[in-house]
Amino acid sequence: MTENAGIRHGSVPGSRGRTDIADVVVEKIAGMAARDVRGVYALGSGFARSMGSMRERMPGAGAGKSVTRGVSVEVGEVQAAIDLEIVVYYGTSITDVAGAVRESVISAVERLVGREVVEVNIMVSDVKLPEEDDEEEGRQRVQ
Repeated sequence: MTENAGIRHGSVPGSRGRTDIADVVVEKIAGMAARDVRGVYALGSGFARSMGSMRERMPGAGAGKSVTRGVSVEVGEVQAAIDLEIVVYYGTSITDVAGAVRESVISAVERLVGREVVEVNIMVSDVKLPEEDDEEEGRQRVQ
């Protein structure tokens, strides 16, 4: 039997080329993983959330941006570093929530993207107070 020209027998198909992953892909995965953690009210600062809310109401603008709000990443060929800005519910342990967010984000990014997460830095920028619910509902009803 002769070997066909150009076909490398025995090589793994996954090693025949390169896969580049855009930063926004990692941002979205990290944002979704962080939002899934109990005790996280939102990502991003109050100002960023307000601006994003206005942007999302405009037709055709801001679609998908809320997923990456409060998330920034640096992605290399084998590693990723992630910075998150979160708002937690009042009464929850901030250290517990931050630890759970860190674990969730690392697990999701390493599993889905295949990059080693070298660090997840978390900035808790606000606390969602129970009485703020009424104020926000009132603002949302008036458009």
